[in-house]
Amino acid sequence: MKKIIGILALAGILLLSGCGQAAGSSEDTLKVGASPTPHAEILEHVKPMLEEEGINLEIVKFDDYILPNKSLAEEEIDANYFSTVPYFNLQKEENDYDFANVAGIHLEPMGIYSHDIKNVADVPEGATVIVSNVASEWGRVLRIFEDNGLIKVKDGIAIDKATFDDITENPKQLVFKHEVEPTLLATAYENHEGDLVAINSNFAYEKGLNPVKDSLMLEAQDSPYVNIIATRTEDKDDPRVEKLVTALQDKEVQSWIEEKWGGSVIPVAQ
Repeated sequence: MKKIIGILALAGILLLSGCGQAAGSSEDTLKVGASPTPHAEILEHVKPMLEEEGINLEIVKFDDYILPNKSLAEEEIDANYFSTVPYFNLQKEENDYDFANVAGIHLEPMGIYSHDIKNVADVPEGATVIVSNVASEWGRVLRIFEDNGLIKVKDGIAIDKATFDDITENPKQLVFKHEVEPTLLATAYENHEGDLVAINSNFAYEKGLNPVKDSLMLEAQDSPYVNIIATRTEDKDDPRVEKLVTALQDKEVQSWIEEKWGGSVIPVAQ
């Protein structure tokens, strides 16, 4: 009987030990929501680096701009990597999210694309410009057009607050239409729905467009629209997130990003 009791006790110890290990491994899993490209691809690249740090990076892909923040707020993921600083700030304000901007990782210069117009000087009078319905993106588009001498915007207004009502000069009477979801901009371009289409780079990549080579106009590299790692505020100092940021901002990783996307994705360590 004593032998049987001893065997059962040993089995109980092993079972508890196994449960403890499972809990430990779960705690070392970092679940990050990301756009499929380039964000998820970059995360896949640094995944082995985090494994060496004892962290299992689980990547959850999102095809839209709403669910990554919703999932973060509902604690379905630990962090997300998809939004620009202005969009992040807008979403916090509109949804009362208690989020933190942990670090800037890269910039994806927005491109303005056209099937028929090959030079900025040839933009015709009354040309239609298709823009996303995300208000935080409007100033970004306006700045591109202003930098190329096509319009002028009211002085002193922050780029992420500018709207089409802030255009003070529009000599070619360009028509800006802003009803399209960001995910559908590349489709609008394919369908020739406007003379010019402003497309976020991640959606351009998915359609085989290279912003550097294929766009008529390209956003300046000093743009504030940096893509960031975001967490819930309570988790902003999570060591796992800190290690993720360290990996993403590693010089070799940044060189890999520059080489893979040929300047269409620009590392920004902030």
